[in-house]
Amino acid sequence: MRSVDEQLARVVAAAVRPAPVRVAISESQGLLCAEEVVAERALPGFDQAAVDGYAVRSVDVQAANEEPVTLPVVGEIPAGSRQPRRLQPGQAVRVATGAPLPTLADAVVPIGYTDGHPAKVTVRCSVPSAAFVRRTGEDVQTGDVAVRRGASIGAAQVGLLAAVGRNKVLVHPRPRVSVISIGEELVDVDRTPGQGQVYDVNSYSLAAAARDAGAEVSRVGIQTSDPRRLREVVEGRLLLSEIVVVAGGVGGVIGDEVRAALADLGDVDVTRVAMHPGSVQGFGRLGPDAVPTFLLPANPMSALVVFEVLVRPLIRAALGKRNPYRRAVSARLLSPLTSTKGRRGYLRGQLLRDADNGEYLVQPLGTSGSHLLASLAEANCLIMVDEDVTDVAVGEEVMVSFLAQRG
Repeated sequence: MRSVDEQLARVVAAAVRPAPVRVAISESQGLLCAEEVVAERALPGFDQAAVDGYAVRSVDVQAANEEPVTLPVVGEIPAGSRQPRRLQPGQAVRVATGAPLPTLADAVVPIGYTDGHPAKVTVRCSVPSAAFVRRTGEDVQTGDVAVRRGASIGAAQVGLLAAVGRNKVLVHPRPRVSVISIGEELVDVDRTPGQGQVYDVNSYSLAAAARDAGAEVSRVGIQTSDPRRLREVVEGRLLLSEIVVVAGGVGGVIGDEVRAALADLGDVDVTRVAMHPGSVQGFGRLGPDAVPTFLLPANPMSALVVFEVLVRPLIRAALGKRNPYRRAVSARLLSPLTSTKGRRGYLRGQLLRDADNGEYLVQPLGTSGSHLLASLAEANCLIMVDEDVTDVAVGEEVMVSFLAQRG
């Protein structure tokens, strides 16, 4: 039996990052930047007002703290104005937020510091030079790196790319994942199951899990275990995918048929991994491009746990993430639990936090059956129990791995 760590090392070592592609910045969110984005212009590109107010020479209002200063208002500059203006000594110009400052103005007096008069404004407070002004290049200078190679592109990075005038950016794209379900008993969710039939859960749940991990997903759906047909389907997906996931392809007669069907495409190592649920599983690299391919259990609960433990880190590694693993913390157990000796347990749990001391607490959920999919839907973490531990008492510390956040 292979340890989880050994299997995980084999899987992550197979990660291949797709070649960088140039995409619209609106499509770049969540991806890693694959270039140094150098600003070709300063940000801001001109001196501009930071508030609605009056552009002035600061020297003309320096005495306003002792006695109000009145200045003639010689014009108004709205945001977006392209008409150059020049300020003379002893004058003010009304400006909107974002408006370019007139020549010679070095400060803006906010409206709240004045009486707001449109023609002859009285200033009650002085302002120093550069007050309430966004200076040229204050945010980014020409030649600065706006977004660095390897940076994760979020909302702020998208905004910065737009601010420096970039409509496209080179990124590491999402790895393409194909998800296939095998089982003669399966029907799609738009049909009514007959005697002995069940809905295809795996292709939907695993596709959702792959999408949550950051992949571009193709849900191939239900396929026959007929060797010739299955080989054609998998071979076709190998040409279009960086990762292929086949659910229901291990164990029993179907497992033998699947391995025989894929034998010409490469070697899939079907083995027992020291974990539960989902001990029996397969992994190999198929096709001329050695595409990582997984054979997961037919049981939806087991398939999702194996995906979480082994497939998700591969997707995250293919995305270029420095740490492809979920965050893990220590938590105190609220109920006792049992685990299978000799296998690392990945048990469903609900992670809580003590409002008084910030301590993490975890409540086990449905630990008595690998088929209990509903309990996984309620879980927000997996409780990880070491291979040599069978019983954990209330109050003991356990390690838990975060799952996706729910609203």
